[in-house]
Amino acid sequence: MKYVKFSDFLHFLICAIFTVCLSSQLNAQSFLDSSLIYRKAILNPANPRDLPSGIHYFNKKKEMDLELKDTLNAIYDLRLLSIAEFKIGNNFNSENHVVEALNLIEAMHTKDTLINSRVGLYNQLGRIYRTSNNPTEAIKTFDKALKIANKLKDSVIILNNKANIYKDYHDYRSALNIHSFLFAKRSELKDENQISLVADNLGHVQSKLNLPDGLPNLKYALELRQANNDFIGQHASNTHLAEYYLDRKDTATAIDHAKKALALSDKINSVSFKLDAISTLMNMDKNPLINEYKRLTDSITNAKQIAENKNAFLKYNVAEEQKKTQASILLQEIESRKRLAYQALAFIIFLILIGSYFIYRNRYRKAKIEEIYKTETRIAKKVHDEVANDMYKVMTSLENNLGINDTIIDEIEKIYTKTRDISRENSAIDLSEDFGTQLNDLLLGYKNDQVKVITQNLSKIPWNTISELKKTTIYRVLQELMTNMRKHSQASFVTLIFKKEGKNILINYRDNGVGCDLFKKNGLQHTESRIASINGTINFESKQGDGFKASIKI
Repeated sequence: MKYVKFSDFLHFLICAIFTVCLSSQLNAQSFLDSSLIYRKAILNPANPRDLPSGIHYFNKKKEMDLELKDTLNAIYDLRLLSIAEFKIGNNFNSENHVVEALNLIEAMHTKDTLINSRVGLYNQLGRIYRTSNNPTEAIKTFDKALKIANKLKDSVIILNNKANIYKDYHDYRSALNIHSFLFAKRSELKDENQISLVADNLGHVQSKLNLPDGLPNLKYALELRQANNDFIGQHASNTHLAEYYLDRKDTATAIDHAKKALALSDKINSVSFKLDAISTLMNMDKNPLINEYKRLTDSITNAKQIAENKNAFLKYNVAEEQKKTQASILLQEIESRKRLAYQALAFIIFLILIGSYFIYRNRYRKAKIEEIYKTETRIAKKVHDEVANDMYKVMTSLENNLGINDTIIDEIEKIYTKTRDISRENSAIDLSEDFGTQLNDLLLGYKNDQVKVITQNLSKIPWNTISELKKTTIYRVLQELMTNMRKHSQASFVTLIFKKEGKNILINYRDNGVGCDLFKKNGLQHTESRIASINGTINFESKQGDGFKASIKI
């Protein structure tokens, strides 16, 4: 029973998952189908509602794509919106969509790869310039698009648009050169809409130059467009045919084509297309008031367009200049920071070199001092093992010889004692033991019936925090001072006061001996050298009959 219930539950779960996945797939497919439908409504409008509904749909889609940070789709949405607004006649809105799309591209790291998008946007912008009576900027923009275009299809569209500018200003020869070149390339074009575009524009220019192929090319283009149900193309073909027949005084045929263009503008639901068709019909009216009215209206419209040309691309260029200025300032700041960083790095390297020099020098000096102590220890051992032992053997041999004078034996014994003392004074120091105790034993070793030695605060010094090199130096210096006292001072009282002051150790030595003249140094140069080798100081104070003082700071 439990197995059956579990099987039912599993079956239900699988069905639920399948339903959700299918629903998600259907929603995605539905969304894709809607985009294709509204894209077609903009590019090839078939009824008056196509362009407004396409604009409404892609406005919402753009906002959604921006919210999802889907920049590529947002750029695509803006391109279609610009095309739709342009077809309706809202040039200002069309320009704003182009500028917004270009700004999105500029903000992307992969902007150099978005060639198709940039070409399409620049081409659209050139068309807007043309209708805004700004031919110079239009040609610049088309050339900018041609510079990066890498497809024949794109180049054909751009060159057609560029030729139309020459045609607007009656430079039909320049326009003919471009259209003839494109018409010769028609075999490479697989898009009949492009072929009809090239044929229509070529026929229009040829008709203006009274060339015989003008009318056949115009009719050929119209046939292609009718076969492809291209309403916008048919509007252009009928307008050109109306001009052709009007120039040749065939008013009836011209009016017929103009009316067809007007009917097509209703299907397209484009104000600008409708105005073009009405303007063509007004040109055919023989009433002088109507012609004067049209001339004045066109003049006012053109003046207003020039005066109020809210060219969004100029704003884009200003924004680009601001970006360049900001980028320049940022670059200068970066360069300044780099200089500071390099200077700081150079200063750090300098400090490292200086520090390394002092560290190396200290290590070298330490190694040299250690080598000196090792040499002293080695010599002391050699003196003890070889000289002192040999002297002891000689002295023992002479004592057993009854014929030898006792004075000679006593002198040899003195030499033996000196040798032994030298060996002991320079023997190795075992720093693994308690240094305070070792140092105390050293100092008290000089105490006897004639000399009293007193130490103060010796045990309070934290000897374990002091390096072996410094401890060895302190030991040898105090040993030399005490030896010097025993040999020369005739002192009966010696005091040594130890003190810790910060990182330094202070040692004050004083005896009540006969003193000395310091300029003679009295053999203390070696003591000064030892202290100086570890960056310490030692000061002597003494005079004849007033004892001897030494202040050591390590």
